[in-house]
Formats: sequence, C-alpha cells, structure tokens
Amino acid sequence: MAPIKPETLKWQKFPVGSDGFVCLVDVMGDDSSVVQAARVSYGAGTKTVNNDRGLIRYLMRHRHSTPFEMAELKFLVRVPMDCWRQWIRHRTANVNEYSTRYSEAIDSAATTLPNKWRSQSKANNQGSGDYLSVEQADGLSEREAEFLEMARNVYEERIACGVAREQARKDLPLSTYTEAYWKVDLHNLLHFLSLRMDSHAQQEIRDYATTIGEKIVKPLFPLVWEAFEDYRLGGMFLTKLDIECLAKYISGEAQTPESAVRHIENKREQFEALDKLKRINSIVANKVM
Repeated sequence: MAPIKPETLKWQKFPVGSDGFVCLVDVMGDDSSVVQAARVSYGAGTKTVNNDRGLIRYLMRHRHSTPFEMAELKFLVRVPMDCWRQWIRHRTANVNEYSTRYSEAIDSAATTLPNKWRSQSKANNQGSGDYLSVEQADGLSEREAEFLEMARNVYEERIACGVAREQARKDLPLSTYTEAYWKVDLHNLLHFLSLRMDSHAQQEIRDYATTIGEKIVKPLFPLVWEAFEDYRLGGMFLTKLDIECLAKYISGEAQTPESAVRHIENKREQFEALDKLKRINSIVANKVM
C-alpha cells in the first residue's frame, strides 16, 4: 500500500462529464506527513509502517482533524458554472478562478445525453429521482444543443460589436464551463469528498468528487484513504434518535423498521432514521444469507 510518486499524476487531466476535467497541479505531503504531525513529540523513525497505519486509522476514527491539515493539494479543474456554485460553497480552500471580465468565456458547455435526464425526486425537494424514459426525454438533448448554440452566438455577436466582456457574458447559461485553481488541505478535502461523494449529492458534482478521490487522493495517500473509506464513506453517523430506533428494533419492541421510527415527529428526521435502519437491516440480512 505504498503511495505513488506525485510526478506520475501532476498535470494529468482526468475527464469528467462532457468536457470537464480535474488535474493535480501540486501536492505537499503524504501519509507520513499526517503521522509526523500527530507524533510531533516522538521524532522520525520511531514507529513502523503498521504503527503508522494504526495511528492514521485512530485519528480518522476519532475525528482528530489537525494532523490531516498538514498535507495540501492543488488542483486545476474545469467545471460547469452551476456545479461550481455548489463547489465554491466549501469555503475552506484557496481559489483563483478564470475571469470572464479579462478573457472571453470558455467556448464549451456541459451537455446531457438523451438517456441521462433525471426526474425530480418525490422524497427530496433538492434531489433527483429516476431517469426519464426515452419517450419523456424525447427532444430534450436536441433542444439543449440548439439553446447552447444560440446563447454562444449571442455572446460572440456582442463581443464582435465591441461590448465589454463583463457585460457580454450576462446571458451565458450556467452550463458554461469555468476553470479554477483550487488549493485545499487534506482534512478539508476529505470533508468535501465525504459530502460530495455521498449518494445524496448531485450526480454532476459527485462525478468530480469521485474522480478526485479515486484517481488522485487514493494513490497519493493510500493509508489515509483506506481509513477514510472505512470510517467516513462506508461508515454511518448515528444520532441519539437513531440509536433509540435501532434499540427498539433489535429488542423486538418494534417489529419493522417503519414502526421503530414512527415516534419521531420531524418527517425529515424520520425518513433519515428509517433509511439508516434499513441499511443496517439489509447488511444483517445479507450476512445471514
């Protein structure tokens, strides 16, 4: 589980979406940087690799974040503006974005394949449901292409007429790609990934997060990534109410997951508790089988 050399990844563009990418520009640190920070009083060479793995797993398991802040990664990303709006909400990074005041807007926009249009979720007001049928999505991608071409032509007409770039850009669609340098420490990067790789995250930003995690962070920080998968990605946070529901179900007081969560008044919390209980129940059932 040795980390690979950063030089093998730097400036390699990993494609995401129709024309996006993520690219590692630079990295400071590796697994040993986390260990070194945690063992500042020990000095180098006092522990074995197995000890290092155990310490990293302990730090991740108990959410000791400071040692993970001692490593940093810098990326160059090309991302649609609507996706970038979600990305930039994570304010724990240093950002320098492509400026459409100084330069003409990137002549590329994210497009959607005919079989990739999603319905509005009935359970989550801010999420997606199932994919639309071919009949429901008929013509959507064609009209998207027509709209994008028209929007670009209007923009370029303004530029050709001498309109200032800062004003000419105002009607560009949110699917227009932007580029940015994004520098973040490992702790805050893992927090970003834990949220944006989650199944509840929007698919488009989930694709970016998964690419960053699997293609870049995992090979550079294998011990950290192993612990991250075990305790964050594959783990589950249980609230006091969740534990009460689980206890009711295990004890037999509640016969079904639905009846175990019925006492929770808030419907959103009830839905989340039920989802966790069903996940646990499914794991147990698979083990028994």
